[in-house]
This record gives sequence, C-alpha cells and structure tokens, in this order.
Amino acid sequence: MTFAMTMTYLNYFWVSLGAILLFGALIWLGWRNRKRRQSHLPAPAEIPAEVIDAEPLAAGEGMVIGTVRAEDYLDRVAVHSLGLRTDGRVEVHEAGVAVLRAGAPNFLIMREALRHTRTDRGVVGKFVERDGALIIGWQLGDEFVETAFRVRHAEAHQQLLGELQKLTGRGADAHGDNPDEESNTP
Repeated sequence: MTFAMTMTYLNYFWVSLGAILLFGALIWLGWRNRKRRQSHLPAPAEIPAEVIDAEPLAAGEGMVIGTVRAEDYLDRVAVHSLGLRTDGRVEVHEAGVAVLRAGAPNFLIMREALRHTRTDRGVVGKFVERDGALIIGWQLGDEFVETAFRVRHAEAHQQLLGELQKLTGRGADAHGDNPDEESNTP
C-alpha cells in the first residue's frame, strides 16, 4: 500500500514538473518571438558622462515599470531590456530624461525624442492608484513608445511631472494630442 501511494505521488510530481517546464518553455518562446518582431527598434541612447555628472532639474527613486508601445499599453517592448521591471531612478536634465535601472542598461531619452508626459494607473504588469504612474511618451526609431515609472515619494512625483511637462512643452493623452482627455487604461 505504501509503495503504491509513493508511486502515485511520484507520478503527480513528474506530471506537475512537466507542466511547469512546458509553461516555462512557452513563456520563453513567446518572449523570444516578441524580440524578433521588435528587432527593428534601435537601442536607446546611452547616458553621456556630462549628463550623469550634471545636477538634474528633478529626480525620483522608484520602480521603472517598463516600456510599452504607445498604441497598446499591454504590448511590452522586449528588445534592449526596455520591457523589464526594475528598481531605478529617473532624472530630468536639459538634454533629456536619464533612466537609471538596477540590473538593466541605463538609457537617455533625448529631449528631441520626448513627445509628452502624463500620469495614469499603469501599464502592463503593474497597475496602481489613479495617477500613480508617471508615463513618458517618446519616439524610439519609427515607433512611438511610453515608459512608465512609479515614484516612491509624492513630492518627487509632482516635481518630476512638472519638470517633464516643461521639457515637453505640454502634458498629453496616449497619442500626444489632448492633455485634458480622460485616460483609457483600467
């Protein structure tokens, strides 16, 4: 009786392990295929030393939620590690927005590439309270993308939002047209 029960549990174990490995392989294949589809996107600019050494206009610590295609807040950008959620810091400089990430490459959103800034409830993988995520819309090659950042402290959130709106010249909705329109994300 004990041997039969042990074999039953072992069978359950092997079936469960197989299912976990299958799901893991499917997730890996999906991410790899997403990277292939997005391979035309160029890498964002690296942060020059003079920007790193300069005093930022505003800065905030928090979580870099990730970068998505602006037309679809559920379509994460997989190439160049832009879609990864990491702890990080966002700094606003005259040259643009420096995104400093733990465990992923840092990058600079050049001032010329900035399209808008707004607040929202979040993007793929992370949703917070109303206006809890700072969304930076920018041009990456021929694609319009948005990078979301969750600031830890409310004062830094307001300061970053104000400086970003000065830098872009306006706030905006998801397509950069109407700053007063209600956001359509859940």
